Amino acid sequence: MIAVHWGMKSAILYASLLISTTAFAQKDADETTIRNLLDAQTKAWNQGDITNFMKGYWESDSLMFIGKSGLTYGWQQTLNNYKKSYPDTAAMGKLSFDIKKVQRLSADHFFVVGKWMLTRSIGNLSGHYTLLLKKIKGQ
Repeated sequence: MIAVHWGMKSAILYASLLISTTAFAQKDADETTIRNLLDAQTKAWNQGDITNFMKGYWESDSLMFIGKSGLTYGWQQTLNNYKKSYPDTAAMGKLSFDIKKVQRLSADHFFVVGKWMLTRSIGNLSGHYTLLLKKIKGQ
């Protein structure tokens, strides 16, 4: 009877470790995906390619962007605003992100807080950002 009891405890412990390891691996994979997304955006920006930078944004009229001028709705309008504000590579400068926090809110939603910096010959810019990321079709 005692052997069965310890066997059951071992099975429960093993199952708990397996579940927590799987959850940790998924969290780690999702955070890596988010960091890779921001890295790809940085590379596109630093190549002067705002359109590819925007691939990290939800291509939908329901996209909501909050910036220094207030709210912008829609992917296309957000792209237009970026192109107007950053008409050339001198204005764009070199982008870097400092990610402060990546937090899972649900299976498909993540909250990201960080700092952005533009190093430019015409004067540096920086600020903080928050992102609400949602998995769409597993992406």
